[in-house]
Amino acid sequence: MFYAKLLAPLIVGIFTYLIPVPEGLNPNAWLYFSIFIGLIIGLILEPIAPALIGVIAVTLAVVFKVGPAGSGNIDTIIKDSVAIKWGLSGFSDSVVWLIFAAFTIGLGFSKTGLGERLALYLVSKLGKSTLGLGYAIAIVDLVLAPFIPSNAARSGGTVYPIVTNIAPMFESYADKNPRKIGAYLVWMGLASSCITSSIFLTGQAPNPLALSLISKNGVAVVDWLSWFLAFLPVGLILFVITPILGYFIYPPEVKGSKEIAIWAKEKYQALGKMPTSQIFMLLIAFIGLILWVGSSFFKINATTTALIMIILMIACKIITWQDFLGNKPAWNTLVWFATLVTMAGGLKNVGFLDYLANSLGHRLSGFEPFMATILLLMLFSWLRYFFASGTAYVTAIIAVFVSLASSIEGGNPAQIMLILTLPMGFMGIITPYGTGCSPLWFGSNYIKGPQFFLLGGIFAVIYMAIYFLVGIPWIGFIMPHLNFH
Repeated sequence: MFYAKLLAPLIVGIFTYLIPVPEGLNPNAWLYFSIFIGLIIGLILEPIAPALIGVIAVTLAVVFKVGPAGSGNIDTIIKDSVAIKWGLSGFSDSVVWLIFAAFTIGLGFSKTGLGERLALYLVSKLGKSTLGLGYAIAIVDLVLAPFIPSNAARSGGTVYPIVTNIAPMFESYADKNPRKIGAYLVWMGLASSCITSSIFLTGQAPNPLALSLISKNGVAVVDWLSWFLAFLPVGLILFVITPILGYFIYPPEVKGSKEIAIWAKEKYQALGKMPTSQIFMLLIAFIGLILWVGSSFFKINATTTALIMIILMIACKIITWQDFLGNKPAWNTLVWFATLVTMAGGLKNVGFLDYLANSLGHRLSGFEPFMATILLLMLFSWLRYFFASGTAYVTAIIAVFVSLASSIEGGNPAQIMLILTLPMGFMGIITPYGTGCSPLWFGSNYIKGPQFFLLGGIFAVIYMAIYFLVGIPWIGFIMPHLNFH
């Protein structure tokens, strides 16, 4: 099985290249597309580390000198120095460094224990009822989401341990009485994380990655605060109703118990007085949030803010320089996303996206801009069923939709792409593999496969309906006030 997965990207890439070059493309552009297809297959199957797959794809494109601007023209000679400069260009992308820095900031929350303290405090206050416990889970994720762009890390490091300690207190296990309380808590862990992934630009890594790829393809994108404001009404509604929806659609048998609050209170009290490291981490997070929200006022880029926070964390001895150097998930993400940004940008350089826009754009020509936008939104969102990674999903299709959005006559590509990308977080709920934390919660086995898909479909339809009714009109209203760059 391993070797089949390992060979599949190579076989698919070679097979694609051997197909006759479509009319309107040249051999160099088709070669690049073949490498890109192999990359996507590799990211979906993951026979080896995704970051290594990205490095291999970039290296192949550099060796064959396809990818830089002009390489799509067979009459243009690309120098080695130009090819390698393009290959490494992703490492100079500010958004890639923002994601890397946010992972490092998340290390501060876990190392100091601030996330655990927050979770236990909220459970001790809200845990007397199962519904209150659902809100406690949601609030913990909401507070951590701006600073930890991995919903798997948020759930796995803070929320999941709480859930796995509470459910057995009521003899609710994956193989015995899962519906008693465990299944509800598991679903709240996933659903709340998906919501917060849409509320904040830094709520999940695919969000800033998508904006970086959109920008590289010539369409303006929003900053951190504008993203937050554009989704704010929908975010508030979804955040408030999600625990209630779960309570009625997938109701727990246990409606409440003082045992949960007592247990959390004892655990919280056992932590003792808040140490200096947690106080400093709280202050640094507050400073970072102010700078992110007021980026246009302070004239400080979001990535610069994240780097300032890291320096403050080291200065306050929250993390050490060795912690920074040894943070393998952060460095792995840096390499992974840098290569993906480079490869996705190459599609435009070789002329493939222009070809695709010309080929598919006419299919939207008969629709009014609003209807065309709705059709693109539905297609963009429900394609999540076919991707086991939000990152692979963004890398594979975002540039295609930029071209389609740009081809809509009378439409505003920047507004259309904003409408398409805001739901990326909450649409991760549709499958057990749709977003980073999905496998974690699905792997708990409290909710079986068919139920998981059914719940995902129901919640996704409800979320999207609210987005249609509230979100899209709100975006149209607030567009003149959003900051695009």
